[in-house]
Amino acid sequence: MKRLEEYPDAHLRLFERPPAPPPEAVREVYLIGICGSGMGTLAVLLHEGGYKVRGSDAAAYPPMSTYLRQRGISFYEDYDPAHLEPPPDLVVVGNACTPTHPEAAAARERRLPQLSLPEALAHFFLRHRRPVVVAGTHGKTTTSGLLAHVLHCAGWDPGFFIGGVMIGAETSGRIGSGPWFVIEGDEYDSAYFDKRPKFLHYRPQSVLLTAIEFDHADLYDDLEDYREAFEQLVALLPTQGLLIAHGDDPLVRQLARQCPAQVRTYGLHTPCDITVGSLHPTFEGQHFELIADGQKIGRFFLPLSGRHNLRNALAVCAFALQQGLSPEQLHEGLATFPGMKRRLEVRGEAGGILVVDDFAHHPTAVRETLRAARQRWPNRRLIAVFEPRSNSSRRRRFESDYIEAFDDADAVWLSMPPFRHNDHPEDFFDPEHVAAGIRARGIPAEVANGADALLPRLLESLQAGDVALLMSNGAFGNLPARLLHALQSRTQTTPASFPNAPFSA
Repeated sequence: MKRLEEYPDAHLRLFERPPAPPPEAVREVYLIGICGSGMGTLAVLLHEGGYKVRGSDAAAYPPMSTYLRQRGISFYEDYDPAHLEPPPDLVVVGNACTPTHPEAAAARERRLPQLSLPEALAHFFLRHRRPVVVAGTHGKTTTSGLLAHVLHCAGWDPGFFIGGVMIGAETSGRIGSGPWFVIEGDEYDSAYFDKRPKFLHYRPQSVLLTAIEFDHADLYDDLEDYREAFEQLVALLPTQGLLIAHGDDPLVRQLARQCPAQVRTYGLHTPCDITVGSLHPTFEGQHFELIADGQKIGRFFLPLSGRHNLRNALAVCAFALQQGLSPEQLHEGLATFPGMKRRLEVRGEAGGILVVDDFAHHPTAVRETLRAARQRWPNRRLIAVFEPRSNSSRRRRFESDYIEAFDDADAVWLSMPPFRHNDHPEDFFDPEHVAAGIRARGIPAEVANGADALLPRLLESLQAGDVALLMSNGAFGNLPARLLHALQSRTQTTPASFPNAPFSA
């Protein structure tokens, strides 16, 4: 990861920040970029904690804008240094802010106390808790949500801060009153003045490490650079801490051997402390036999599809059993998990066409999501619709992986990726090349220029019985909702909607 000194505008990034006042001395907090998913969740936690919260965001759109207003949190819909008058006790600077951002620059020039999002989370909420950091390239959101749910069902009332929303909960964070605080540990950078990974700020007592596979090519030079971030995280664990390590992942196993804390492994293929015996997948999810240290613990039901979700559940089981939860408590927590929004989330069905929304963007996530969809709907035609939107997916280096990732689809639609200020033409994702590679593997594949162009072509090509699986790490032009609405209007029927289905994850 590039050091601050290496940036051409380093003189704006390197400065002495005034120390943040202790939480008990803070009355008002101002958040720059308050409507981002993480910043909005932090705003709600601060409000819940009794602090006066205000902020600003030029991209103040629902649902976060509505969510904040419903909780009495006010914000400006533009950026202006005047918004920082009178001066708040603390400014939290979102990592989307550049050094020349008008409010971020004003906070720096006026020497206002300021923190990044992960610093603020640790400063206000992790001091007297036992942070459990869920980290890894894949599976963080579902694993974090499932762990928080299992601990809640067991009566432990955990705090949590997650990069997604649990179905039915309508929130991605809570302070809680129990000892544990579950955090989705993001390896992305913290702020323009702090390029360290967010998870290094979270003071982990326990880490659940799900996978290490190169990602965030805009920040990390290569796999070794990326791996070192996780090495630093594991090194933060105290000797009395706990690492729950994915034993099927060779890089995770390598880091586990260097860990100063206790290590428990989980997996499906390699010898691990926690694994499964018999496995029976169904439309509703997966029935499996849990094995711990070679002993049968019992049979459990997970209302999620896919081997990747089974691994996520094993990570949670490994942690829960180590903390003394009973098999009965674990059984209840797993079986009642409603899933996370945008993780194989069924948005609805119209005219016999099922519309499914998913956050998958890395090639491995796309592949595993399609495998899970194939497992869940084995007798339906599976139409994959993908927007390469993330900073990694828009780069040419992942093209060959994407060509192979769609093997479980019956047809593929690729959206033209957006070209942004940090993109380079010589290293930009070529959807026509990827589509040609997919067709060479025997799967029909087409390219369209964004959601507006995709919608009519999908309506023309989708047939009764199809599953339309839309994948993007962004809003995708609201395509899932627009497609479902258009299908409903076309068929003039009431759709079968599954907003609270326990297997919509």
